[in-house]
Amino acid sequence: AMGPSCPTDRLVLQVPARELLEGDTVTLRCRRWQNKSVTEVQFYHEEKDLGGPLNGTELSLSPLKLHHSGRYRCSCRVGTSRLESVPVTVTVHGEHPHRRY
Repeated sequence: AMGPSCPTDRLVLQVPARELLEGDTVTLRCRRWQNKSVTEVQFYHEEKDLGGPLNGTELSLSPLKLHHSGRYRCSCRVGTSRLESVPVTVTVHGEHPHRRY
């Protein structure tokens, strides 16, 4: 079987790989394949539109709260259509008592 072909154009929502803890600051980045320019970016949490369109490509969540957990995706304008990223799941961990010692 042939593997998936390389998409000529796609959007990726980048989330830090580290463990995300309550109170942290996290930045989600909406990036296009081969670093092509991105315009009119919108971010979504579950199906909720987080506002936009933004001129920037980053969404900052600060301070991080447990309710920020869930699936995020972004979209951008390409000509007359919109390109959508695959959803990425963000998991926010609460403060654990043992972290304080």
